[in-house]
Amino acid sequence: MRETAEPDALQQSLLEWYDRHARALPWRVSPADRQAGVRPDPYRVWLSEIMLQQTTVATVKDYFHRFVARWPRVTDLAAAEDAAVMGEWAGLGYYARARNLLKCARVVTEEHGGHFPADHAALLALPGIGPYTAAAVASIAFDLPHAVLDGNVERVMARLHDIHTPLPAAKPELMARAEALTPEARPGDHAQAVMDLGATICTPKSPACGICPWRDPCLARARGTAAELPRKLPKKAKPVRHGTLYLARRADGALLLETRPEKGLLGGMLGFPGSDWIDAAAPRPRGTPPLEADWQTLPGEVRHTFTHFHLLLSLETAEVPAGAEPERGFFLERARFRPSDLPTVMRKAYDLSQG
Repeated sequence: MRETAEPDALQQSLLEWYDRHARALPWRVSPADRQAGVRPDPYRVWLSEIMLQQTTVATVKDYFHRFVARWPRVTDLAAAEDAAVMGEWAGLGYYARARNLLKCARVVTEEHGGHFPADHAALLALPGIGPYTAAAVASIAFDLPHAVLDGNVERVMARLHDIHTPLPAAKPELMARAEALTPEARPGDHAQAVMDLGATICTPKSPACGICPWRDPCLARARGTAAELPRKLPKKAKPVRHGTLYLARRADGALLLETRPEKGLLGGMLGFPGSDWIDAAAPRPRGTPPLEADWQTLPGEVRHTFTHFHLLLSLETAEVPAGAEPERGFFLERARFRPSDLPTVMRKAYDLSQG
């Protein structure tokens, strides 16, 4: 059975390729600058890695620029108001990341003097930092030899070694392969190089094998199996849930909003009061209206997809007098209301009400 090249040769050819073709990213120190002595900012590395979870580079760039312009240091972020951070995060999804972002910034500020620890175990102990993020920050920010295994790296390892075990069962083997290739010298550049290789050349469809620095040692290319790797178990169909939202507008233009509970989906975010979200096989829940009013059901519905389910929401609206007192939520003056502060599903509801 044919084997791939020796690790030293693979590392060298990849780094030579990366030195010429590294992507320019706002949170990255280029290989030339890094070799000239410029060190990555651990705060920017950590922030980008949290934002990039389940989100594309193209989407993250604008959010990253806004965050570092408003909070240029981790201590600035730690001092920020929760609502301000959640508002800037709106649209990125997976809002538990934003809550953990604040928790982590405050722990780094209070317990580590505003500096991320240059230690994998200490990074792993921080709120919201799991094995992947700890390895990424340790490697990229501090040049410690830790393998970073994201979707791009999984694909590259599966093809390089022609591994047909389906994901997620293949993860331990893919991690072992990535670790075996991680060099002691320039591990941060190596980690980013493998990610770049997967993002730009070893792509899910139509990989550009002809210009890949690992073209010759790649077992999947040699055996004609690259297009089918990595294998994945079939995805289960997402269930559908539904519910009701209430959008009340006061005579002076103020809107009825509430801050959602800290735990659960959209935790700590602004939103409109509503019912529970239940399985679509059951009758649509109306919930308890947040105040007495002449509620009218709008035609159409709000449709949104979360990680594990699809959501369908009906929207009831009402015009209420200036002195109306809600049993749930609070009225926010129109001048202080910004649709951009709402999570995407709530912004969809607002847009529907404006239609």
